[in-house]
Amino acid sequence: MESDLQESVKGVWDLIVGYVVSYGLQVLGALITLIVGVWLIKRLVKLAHKTLIKRETDPILIPTLVGVVKVGLYAVLLFAVVDQIGIETASFLAVFGAAGLAIGLALQGSLANFAGGILVLTLKPFKAGDYVEIDGTGGSVNGVSIMNTVLKTPDNKTIFLPNGKVAGANIVNFSMEENRRWDKVFGIGYGDDFEKAKAIILKIIENDSRFLKEPAPMVRVGNLGDSSVDITVRAWVATPEYWNVNWDMIEKVKKAFDAEGISIPFPQRDVHIFNEK
Repeated sequence: MESDLQESVKGVWDLIVGYVVSYGLQVLGALITLIVGVWLIKRLVKLAHKTLIKRETDPILIPTLVGVVKVGLYAVLLFAVVDQIGIETASFLAVFGAAGLAIGLALQGSLANFAGGILVLTLKPFKAGDYVEIDGTGGSVNGVSIMNTVLKTPDNKTIFLPNGKVAGANIVNFSMEENRRWDKVFGIGYGDDFEKAKAIILKIIENDSRFLKEPAPMVRVGNLGDSSVDITVRAWVATPEYWNVNWDMIEKVKKAFDAEGISIPFPQRDVHIFNEK
């Protein structure tokens, strides 16, 4: 019995020794390749990050591009280690591909977001700080990752939009152009002098240096409403000044109309009563 046990232990030991003799150098080489590869990848990733910053790459893109470089380098390292051990690369690729297919089917939504992120980062319909509206959702772009676009609303809410949705959505970028047209309608009473009202509005615009001289501002009667004569105003401003101009103009026009006796009417209806005899 003891003799059988000794022979079994000896057989296992011989197997281990044989494996070490046959594959020890390959395993050692693979281990060295792994250690050196990880060390080298860390430095290459840092170098890529510094290079992107030096080239003034969009801050939104930097984390994603660095991540892609990192994943690509580790994939190359993995195949190098597998090849060093002696595993057939073709067989490994087949197994890897089958596993990737199974994972892909299970994560279709995530892959759609990943593909959408690539499109958004490549086409660049917006950049950090732009105010955008994506399928009715508005906010300033706070960041874009490979999976999500993050918006910050004016009332300080954070919205995460999946990039699969963003890539196929209607996107309105309010910040992309240098200038933006300011449109407003002011209603005055039918008994007021609309030419005088137009002159007042035009004077306010001309005295405000934030309005552009070209294209020239337009102040015209745009509609005869149920209760008011509607004066349409169109003038151009620098995009960053848009909302400040909007609030200031509403206040200035109201004060000027009050000072000149021009009314801003309430909605009203004329009711005619007929007595049938």
